[in-house]
Amino acid sequence: MDDVEIEDVNDDGSPYHVEKVPLTNQDVTSLALTVGEFLSQYGWYLLAVTVMTYLLIQRLSKRRSTQNGSSSLPQTPQDAAFVARRQEAMEAARRKMQEELDAKAAIFRDKQKQQEEEKRRQKIEVWESMQQGKSYKGAAKLSQTSEEANSSSLLKPKTDKKPLRSADYNPLTGQGGGSCSWRPGRRGPSSGG
Repeated sequence: MDDVEIEDVNDDGSPYHVEKVPLTNQDVTSLALTVGEFLSQYGWYLLAVTVMTYLLIQRLSKRRSTQNGSSSLPQTPQDAAFVARRQEAMEAARRKMQEELDAKAAIFRDKQKQQEEEKRRQKIEVWESMQQGKSYKGAAKLSQTSEEANSSSLLKPKTDKKPLRSADYNPLTGQGGGSCSWRPGRRGPSSGG
């Protein structure tokens, strides 16, 4: 409905001409103004809610597809055999690691027993030497020297080290190494001006 020409007749019967007026619907205009006003006030909120809803729907659809995909695929006998072989290999590796750990624990327990037995034997020797009237410190030094001999064979200190400074260096005397030396200032009033 483009432009409509309306002819009206006056009271005297003469034609009354009205210029072409485009038809407008007042309801649509007011609706457009209302929607425009709503979008101007709440547009950003509406956009954020729309984006969040879209992302939520995408996530839920992915979750459903993975759940349906994993449960709908029938397992083939090859997959089951592969899983079984993998589990057996893991179990064998666990058993091997446990056996190694048990062997290390047994060796550690043996060493602990030997150390306890050695301590007990030393205590008995010290007790017997005290009963015979020998000094306790002599026996203790004897046991320490044997322990030091054992530990020194394990840890050898380096003897080829050079000292950081010469033996005659003393920073308090100002001698021995540096070309700079500090001298205290004169005491008393200055003879300047």
